[in-house]
Amino acid sequence: MTGEPRRAPSAASEDGRARTSAGEAVAALVTAVHDGVGGPRDWSQRLVGIARVIARSAHDAGVRGAASGRVLVDTMSETAPRLPIRTRPVLLGLYPGRSIDDIGEELARVAARSTAAIGAAAGALAAVEFAAPPTLLAAPVQVAAETVAVAAVEVKLVAELHELYGAQVPTAAADRTAAYLMAWARQRAIGPGARGVGGLRQAATRELKSRLLRRMGRNVTSLAPFFAGAVAGAELNRRSTRTLAGRIIADLRAR
Repeated sequence: MTGEPRRAPSAASEDGRARTSAGEAVAALVTAVHDGVGGPRDWSQRLVGIARVIARSAHDAGVRGAASGRVLVDTMSETAPRLPIRTRPVLLGLYPGRSIDDIGEELARVAARSTAAIGAAAGALAAVEFAAPPTLLAAPVQVAAETVAVAAVEVKLVAELHELYGAQVPTAAADRTAAYLMAWARQRAIGPGARGVGGLRQAATRELKSRLLRRMGRNVTSLAPFFAGAVAGAELNRRSTRTLAGRIIADLRAR
């Protein structure tokens, strides 16, 4: 995870790069949606690109089913270190004169707006494909792409809330990333004793897989025909992100 924001590549450039990884594509989508770059049509096309990369990665790895728990975990593990995480000084500088709690609420609002936009983009894509079946992507892969994109936005939120509140987190980059993934999977702030190495990563992998599969099951609402899926997907993601933010903020404020 990095402290400096990155400019998201265009959807066209991503789709044309044979070597673009799923993690790179997801991180680029998160940045584009957060910054409001490209708009809904571009975001839908980015989701298509992510779905294709996920499907290709699963095929290359010999995994049966691109939406398997293993593929989801691998994609998230590859995405998390690429997310642009703003540090406490950067966040305080962006919102001068505002309290920590006010800034935390603003981060939650922006993240919820981003996950809602991703849900709407996924639903709109499903609506177009419903009207033109020959272009339909395999539904599980499409839902997997939305799931990891939404999860990535929320992991970024979790990380920045910990930065904002000055929470104690592991100092090594790999351990810190694993701790943020675990916090997202548990929907709770990182515990003060989270300083392990190998054990921390193994636990994060198990819990991350379970959370991703559950979240994927809920994101199936985006596949509703016409634009019902766009509305349902946006609202589901928005509420889930707000709930997560509330839990993390409550934990951090209690310390």
